[in-house]
Amino acid sequence: MQSKAKTATEYIKALPPDRVEVINGLRKEILKNLPKSLEETMQYGMITYVVPHKLYPAGYHVKPTDQLPLMSLASQKSHIALYHMAVYEGKLRDWLVDEWMKISDKKLDIGKACIRFKKVEDVPVKLIGKLASKMTPKQWIKIYEEKVLDSRKQK
Repeated sequence: MQSKAKTATEYIKALPPDRVEVINGLRKEILKNLPKSLEETMQYGMITYVVPHKLYPAGYHVKPTDQLPLMSLASQKSHIALYHMAVYEGKLRDWLVDEWMKISDKKLDIGKACIRFKKVEDVPVKLIGKLASKMTPKQWIKIYEEKVLDSRKQK
């Protein structure tokens, strides 16, 4: 179920007690490490970090009135999810998997752009903070236009 919260603070206040601390901790770590030109907002019922329209007026191709998302944080029914659009493939994904293997003996539960953590204690807050620092808006726009928009044109 998507949250109807209008702000990240509202979103966190509505969480079950066992999720509040970890989501709040992730949010703080992300904000501490996020490039300053990215902005926090609520998008698609999740806390989302976006390239604002002032930097990328075209917006998100799915809905151009929305700002271009890079990362989203969500508390789902059975897991905590981090969506990072730039870990779909490539060097950043390889870096993340390598770093995860250094801190955990568990398999990283990662899909195309979604990383799932079933247990609160498995959430690598500091690693997610480092991940947040790895992509500038300029880099993300370049990848987005080359990979996402170009692949849509070829279909």
